[in-house]
Amino acid sequence: MKEQTEVGKLKEGRYVVIDDEPCKILSISISKPGKHGAAKSRMDVVGIFDGVKRSVVNPVSAKTYVPIVERRSAQVISIAGTTLQLMDVKDFEMFELEVSQEKIGSIEAGMEVPYIASMGKRKLDID
Repeated sequence: MKEQTEVGKLKEGRYVVIDDEPCKILSISISKPGKHGAAKSRMDVVGIFDGVKRSVVNPVSAKTYVPIVERRSAQVISIAGTTLQLMDVKDFEMFELEVSQEKIGSIEAGMEVPYIASMGKRKLDID
């Protein structure tokens, strides 16, 4: 899910959709309008799920999409290698996530873990 807004209304720390990937805004710099042009906004962003840094320049009045990012919690049902089987606490939906070896050591079956969901993708919210 995503909604439309103007580039000029975005703030640092919020989210924006770039290349069909939800991204967190790291910095925004807005240039003043020139003699023949409109003010431009330069955003440095990082993908929530892929971790790729991107830079985008758009007019301040241009339209862009903002993803709806939900922070939820799930109960760990089982652990198989680096795959976690999870159940959402609110709607009892079952799903699986791949997790790195470092994170899997601190996770046990039966515990609740926070995760982020946006635009059909999910990832654990554990550092």
